[in-house]
Amino acid sequence: MSFYGLLNFSWTQCFILVLVLTHITIVGVTVFLHRCQAHRSLDMHPILSHFFRFWLWMTTGMNTKAWAAIHRKHHAKCETPDDPHSPQVLGLKQVLWRGAELYRAESKNTETLTRYGHGTPNDWLENNLYTPHSSLGFSLLLVLELVLFGIPGLTIWAIQMAWIPFFAAGIINGIGHFWGYRNFECPDAATNILPWGILIGGEELHNNHHSYPTSAKLSVKWWEFDIGWLYIKMFSALGLVKVKRVVPTPTIIPGKMQADLDTLKALIANRIHVMTLFSKAVILPVFLQEKEQQIARGQVADTSLWKKMCAVWMKEPSLNSPQKQHMLEAFVEKYHNLKLVYTFQKNLQAIWSKTSATQKELLDALQEWCAQAESAGIAKLKEFVPYIKGYTLGTAV
Repeated sequence: MSFYGLLNFSWTQCFILVLVLTHITIVGVTVFLHRCQAHRSLDMHPILSHFFRFWLWMTTGMNTKAWAAIHRKHHAKCETPDDPHSPQVLGLKQVLWRGAELYRAESKNTETLTRYGHGTPNDWLENNLYTPHSSLGFSLLLVLELVLFGIPGLTIWAIQMAWIPFFAAGIINGIGHFWGYRNFECPDAATNILPWGILIGGEELHNNHHSYPTSAKLSVKWWEFDIGWLYIKMFSALGLVKVKRVVPTPTIIPGKMQADLDTLKALIANRIHVMTLFSKAVILPVFLQEKEQQIARGQVADTSLWKKMCAVWMKEPSLNSPQKQHMLEAFVEKYHNLKLVYTFQKNLQAIWSKTSATQKELLDALQEWCAQAESAGIAKLKEFVPYIKGYTLGTAV
């Protein structure tokens, strides 16, 4: 056998091969493990499902049940001490560079696997090959690549072994909860790293995902691109995938005079979108107007405090410390309009928090909220009510 193995690939060809092989692995992680297994946002044909299970066993050694369970726990316990890999708790350096170790440690937690691992493959292959012999797959891959590509095959294999631990376990779980932009103020620190999800299969759009975790499509804005969604559409056209859920698309019916059950359902399904818009359309302009009025009266000695309080208010409350939240409440208490808007914000959020209430009770509460908002005497709040009343659901796939 030559230095370059049976296929005698040049280093350039090996480089291209690495990009192809690692990309297939990324597609397997985002489409099969993440969107299909962990979140059930799509159904996958057994042929495609078994291909990805085999491929990921060979290229990562990851167990489907463990991966899905750990990811579900991450969503359930996000940014808390029970989160398996939160950089907000453990620090960015720990998650970025030791993400794979955190995954392996949590995969040994039988309580996590039992509680969060339901519904994952439980057939003969899983129980007799993939789970008990997880290291066999990437060992066979090493032998195969040494035979086919010679000494360069060792480099190809090493890159494949490092790809998911660094990009998925490190970049997404680390930077994706630490730095980037946010379309939605979801109740955790998830961010969109880039608007173009290509290198990591669309997982770069992490804030979108945490806002709508059961959506098979991770892009939301027209200028965002999710390559994982492109593959899902291709698989769907071939009859290999059936999409179950995507981000609900808000639609406004102009001139709608009354909030009804369709409105209520749309608001509950899209509550993060609604509250994000409320912050931009009501809270921010009313806050800035009040600030300017106070400055004109000569009653603002410290503009930095106003800036700080604005940032705290615009942020998802669960991401603020109790001290900052208390400071905000004490601050808005001093100003009638700010206190009123703050109260309306809390009352709107409370509508979909009443899990034990009937639909009629929730609808009555929503209609009462609209009536009170219209008569509150705050223009921006009144302008927001027709948006609420006209809210309905559409689905854009």
